[in-house]
Amino acid sequence: MTKSYVLPQGNVQISFSGGRTSGFMLYKILEANNGLPDRAKVIFTNTGREMEQTLDFVQECSHRWNVNIVWLEYDNIDNKNSFKIVNHNSANRDGEPFKKLIFKYGRLPNALQRFCTGILKIDTSTKYLRSLNWKKWSNCLGIRSDEKHRAKKGYRKGFYPFYPLVENEDNIFAINKFWNTQKFKLNLPVIKGKTLMGNCDGCFLKSESHLATLFREYPDKAKWWIEMEKLTGKQFNRDRNLSNFNDFITNQQDWVFDQQGYFCQANLGECTG
Repeated sequence: MTKSYVLPQGNVQISFSGGRTSGFMLYKILEANNGLPDRAKVIFTNTGREMEQTLDFVQECSHRWNVNIVWLEYDNIDNKNSFKIVNHNSANRDGEPFKKLIFKYGRLPNALQRFCTGILKIDTSTKYLRSLNWKKWSNCLGIRSDEKHRAKKGYRKGFYPFYPLVENEDNIFAINKFWNTQKFKLNLPVIKGKTLMGNCDGCFLKSESHLATLFREYPDKAKWWIEMEKLTGKQFNRDRNLSNFNDFITNQQDWVFDQQGYFCQANLGECTG
């Protein structure tokens, strides 16, 4: 048993993103606490832009580890932010929760205004927990020790963040070692420790190399992001119009990336970065 994974006192939210790190965290918590007490809730918030492999992975973790995972989606009822409970079968797969949010606010999120995370994930899970009459709680977040700069401390919107991987000094190597011993895994490509298509498939925070791979390998996924820019007349990234980016990717034969992950034709003296 690892002491760092013993749940704190009071109500506890375990935020499960559907990725390898949060899956590792969930397993360690279950192991350290001999299962979960009633005061703990594992929550997965679906934006509608997760890959099918992510949804299958969430379901398999629940089944193999005998743990109930609450599936939530953002909803907009009478123009008020709300939530609905779904499951693996009923979970949206065409970006509808995300689209509802975009059209309510009439703009697109970006690297400086990430209201998608704030509302689709944090606010949605908060509204659900408040519907259970939770007042305050701890929120277990899957941030590794090698990315502890992301760990924000202090009280936030009803909860106190708790970072068991940081406290236990579990890094990407621990995550890789763990999943190499399991009989199942998240069936998405992993490059340099990062899951290429994890979380929202075409997220504006991903590198150009990741987006280029998505647009080329999964053109149906790219269409949604392009459509949102066309419908709003805005861009997720002010330096990159996704329709033009898609045309550029589609017309290329061989392509390379520089060390920062920018899409380049360095051998031809050109680069979009």
